[in-house]
Amino acid sequence: MDMRFNTTKRRHKKFEPRVRVWKLEEERTCEEYKSMVRDKVQEEERKHLDVNEHWHKMKKIMTETAQHICGMSEGPCRYKETWWWNEEVAEAVREKKIKYRKWQRENSKEAWMEYKKCRQSAKWVISSVKEKK
Repeated sequence: MDMRFNTTKRRHKKFEPRVRVWKLEEERTCEEYKSMVRDKVQEEERKHLDVNEHWHKMKKIMTETAQHICGMSEGPCRYKETWWWNEEVAEAVREKKIKYRKWQRENSKEAWMEYKKCRQSAKWVISSVKEKK
């Protein structure tokens, strides 16, 4: 009996450059952006436009200014951010690694039990931190 399964290939999502809007969190960059937008808006206010045209002009001014001030991203993110990682998690993982190395060196039942306990503790710390956030 032959069985056939239709499989679809997953296509990699192409990278699309994005405006680096996170740079607007910096005070200097934010002020520069605001002043540039104000100047461009004042130039455009002299023209009488209907609401839709005015909206499109504002959108264009804001996006072009953001691109000019902040720049565009050049490639996909290389590192996944672990939002839940903090000092408490780092300490638990560090302790677990120490116990693991000790178990590898000694190869004893006691060292294995210590490592196992520490591993469970690290898992608990990670899950509790993920729950909080």
